[in-house]
Amino acid sequence: MADESKIPESEKPGVSPNGRREIPRGPRGLRPILLVSILMAMVLFVFNYVSNAGRIVRSISYQEFRSSYWDHSAGKYKGIARAEVYESELIADLTDELPIVEPFPAKKEDAAKQSPEAKPADEKKTEEPPKTESSDAKPEPEKSEAAKSEPAKEKAKTVLPVARKQSVRVSIPTSVIGDRIFFDQLATIPELRYVPTSGLWPMLLLQILPIIVLGVLFYFLLIRPLRGQGGPGGVLSFGRSRPRLISKEMTKVRFDDVAGAEEAKEEVAEVIEFLKNPEKFQHIGGRIPRGLLFVGPPGTGKTLLAKAIAGEADVPFYSISGSDFVEMFVGVGASRVRDLFRQAKENTPCIIFLDEVDAVGRRRGSGMGGGHDEREQTLNAILVEMDGFDTNDQVIVIAATNRPDVLDPALLRPGRFDREIVINLPDLKGRMEILRVHARSVKMSPDVDLERVARGTPMFSGAELASLINEAAIHATMAGKKWIEQEDLEEARDKVRFGREKRSQIMDEHDRKVTAYHEAGHAIITRLCPDVEPLHKVTIIPRGMALGATMMLPEKDRYTMTRRHLLGEIQVLFGGRIAEQIFFDDISTGASNDIERATDIARRMVCDFGMSDALGPIRYTSKEQHLYLGGEMHSPREFSEATAEQIDIAVRKIIDECYAEAEQIVRNNTEDLVLLAEALLKHETLSAEEVTKIFSARSVDAVIKAVRNGRHSSKTPAGPENSAPAAGAVDPAV
Repeated sequence: MADESKIPESEKPGVSPNGRREIPRGPRGLRPILLVSILMAMVLFVFNYVSNAGRIVRSISYQEFRSSYWDHSAGKYKGIARAEVYESELIADLTDELPIVEPFPAKKEDAAKQSPEAKPADEKKTEEPPKTESSDAKPEPEKSEAAKSEPAKEKAKTVLPVARKQSVRVSIPTSVIGDRIFFDQLATIPELRYVPTSGLWPMLLLQILPIIVLGVLFYFLLIRPLRGQGGPGGVLSFGRSRPRLISKEMTKVRFDDVAGAEEAKEEVAEVIEFLKNPEKFQHIGGRIPRGLLFVGPPGTGKTLLAKAIAGEADVPFYSISGSDFVEMFVGVGASRVRDLFRQAKENTPCIIFLDEVDAVGRRRGSGMGGGHDEREQTLNAILVEMDGFDTNDQVIVIAATNRPDVLDPALLRPGRFDREIVINLPDLKGRMEILRVHARSVKMSPDVDLERVARGTPMFSGAELASLINEAAIHATMAGKKWIEQEDLEEARDKVRFGREKRSQIMDEHDRKVTAYHEAGHAIITRLCPDVEPLHKVTIIPRGMALGATMMLPEKDRYTMTRRHLLGEIQVLFGGRIAEQIFFDDISTGASNDIERATDIARRMVCDFGMSDALGPIRYTSKEQHLYLGGEMHSPREFSEATAEQIDIAVRKIIDECYAEAEQIVRNNTEDLVLLAEALLKHETLSAEEVTKIFSARSVDAVIKAVRNGRHSSKTPAGPENSAPAAGAVDPAV
């Protein structure tokens, strides 16, 4: 017998080509039969309606028909114009016609005029008899021809309603069908027609077909869904989980397509090797990990790594999101968890992937909500299924989240999630590998230097690098190029990080000048302060929410920040406000974001990093807690009012010292600042190379022209100090 685990999921019985398991739905031949039955019923209904058009048909008994229309004295039927005789029934058209009366006549007089024949009998009886002429009566004067024609015109204008014929349908008893006297009496009807072919089948269809149609509809709408119980679209399907069964053939992602997370790939590869060859590990008593938890910032490739696992593993892979368990009704989420693990145990060994597990795995017993809400019941079901009495070692749970701090401790303990795999932002080598992976699907110029792009994108996630390649391809296509060039990648990098340029935004000349001097102040301090990242680009073209930006180039990936570096950043942030105050004798709201960021850095230096000489290395910030993510409702402050006052004094001291140093730098270099501001007003965007040569040559137009002409004529990649992109601090002049 063949091993079912070797059979692809798409070829197994009960599995659709997309990998979903289907509930048997019975023979599909009933569907066309149902449609044909409904169509026939509609045709018969239309036929019956057309055949009775223009008449009112009512059914009466044979005795009533004889007593109402047979005239014994005359020996004939009265009031019948014509009749049709079938084998078991008689349809007779009466001579009397019923007028169609308007449902809501405006006046009784109008209704009486429209149907003079329908007057009550009492009114007819009370009509005055015609008067006889007497000798004393004066003869009426004869009316003129015009007077005689007026009633005729009014009569012609009066539109009488259309009358509808009356018909009766009589069922002929079997005892009368063979009676010759009965047919002799029928012969007295003026127009009699005998129809030898009976209307039995149409009558049977009209009588039986609606019952059949109602029965079929009742089966398909009520009985069949109830028999399926949890089938898709069933009445009771809300308690069933809807995981997506992904087979190896359904996904094209492999481990070679995942870059920048080598350690995570190694740990996951161990689990896959265990599933493929469990005897190799069980030989020395090894046990497969029951759960793996992927932790990392958004966009680092947690879900992509899960797709690679589905592509590499030869076992069923169930994928479901944490939000799929959350419902309004208590108990539905827990029911879906139990159903998910039931399906997994039926197909062991297998892998379950829970994306965004923090939607159901948040800490219990704190924050908003009690212990009986839907989320906590769902979490309890997950805990029991992962490590309870009925635990199956062949079911591996892989979960992903970017908020491990809000997860319940019982969920994170060994035995449930044995391994916590941290997927951080990629380093220089990882970014280069990610760019190469995404560059396979686009056309690149031979002169493109991906290493230069990787050096200039520190703190970029894998998703941002993928978006960078895509934006570069779009930019090159819109420019009419055959492939992606280096300048397309640089423009795409700035677009992903800082937003799209708003060249259509029209600014007042005074606002442009204020923005130019503001950004020139940032650039001057960036060039002269040795403890900050080097300058990369200055622009006064609006990007995103900013009216201008000063971009800095990180020389390396920074994992720690020194005190001098943080103080230098504060000085750079105050450069724009100081330039406005010196040259315009006024300040604007453009420095609001600078002040916010500078204050945040100074307060964290005092409260978090212990960089204040007066307060020392003590942490004064309480642990951040979110109320709706499991945090406490009341978080007490852990220091006194006197300490809070000292914290404010220490923060103010750092701000004042940095502001004074930045102001001294700007005042000592006012000529360079004016030169740079005028260049920005004229050219709008300047690179670090152009800024350096402008200061050395003391000229603007000649330097800009020479630098840009040389950049376009040469295809050799420029030095890293001049061409790497910005990803450091940005100052938006909002």
